[in-house]
Amino acid sequence: MNNNILLESGTGELEILEFVVSNKHYAINVIKVKEVLDVNNLTKLPQTHPAIAGLILCREEIITLVDLKYVLDGTKQNLSNSKTIICEFNKIKVAFNIDDIIGVHRIKWSEIMKPDDLSINSLVIGNIILKDRILLLLDFEKIVTDISPSTGISEDRLDKISYKDRSNIKIALADDSALIRKLLKDTLTKAGFKNLKIFNDGKETLDFLHAILEEKGENFTDYIQALITDIEMPQMDGHTLTRKIKEHPILKKLPVIIFSSLITDNLRHKGEAVGADAQLSKPEVGGLVDLIDGCVSNIKN
Repeated sequence: MNNNILLESGTGELEILEFVVSNKHYAINVIKVKEVLDVNNLTKLPQTHPAIAGLILCREEIITLVDLKYVLDGTKQNLSNSKTIICEFNKIKVAFNIDDIIGVHRIKWSEIMKPDDLSINSLVIGNIILKDRILLLLDFEKIVTDISPSTGISEDRLDKISYKDRSNIKIALADDSALIRKLLKDTLTKAGFKNLKIFNDGKETLDFLHAILEEKGENFTDYIQALITDIEMPQMDGHTLTRKIKEHPILKKLPVIIFSSLITDNLRHKGEAVGADAQLSKPEVGGLVDLIDGCVSNIKN
């Protein structure tokens, strides 16, 4: 699958792959999709999670196949000849079965609407109106983490966080996932941070920064010393948020750490292109504290 259609970072746009499962239309960010293929070599596993269909062989690589139909509606079917999307995020590759692919569409992040009933357990992170239909943007990271908590951020990772008084450091967090926001807050609180401003998306975050800038001017860094942002967020994504900050003559002094499941060797250049000071893959929450310490130290010097 060609993931290089949208080459420039921070444009406020993304490409989504529309697909169908059980007559419902869903979407995934194309940047996560490595390949689409038909499965005809499924190997089932004994005594595993019911959402795990088995293993498939893709270009001499063994990949776990998640039964997306089971995850979404609780039904299990014969998947031996199903169509599958191979994805990469959180530093792992995983496959999901689907019924059919409709196509790839370029849209704006601002066109993705947050579900009214968004909750910590929701698998839908955004609604997209496309012509005469609604596409449900799925939280694939949460699907995988619910099956295997060790693949994502979990409270077990907080055991490695060492405390030090960091109450004088003011941090802004931007992430559309309620679960991630809670875990980030727990992580940073355990590390000694107490002044945290938490936002649901990039637009809310940028509005906050502009409000501080209007009131404090060049001294805005006395009131906010670092920003941690996700990439995939409705209304404004993390790459666009970072670009707008780094192109501003005053706000550019603010250290920006991109903390996302999409930080891979192949995609790291996108964060570099918009001027991010640091990037970290979401499972590695323990390294986040060290990055913040380094960025804040640099801004003070």
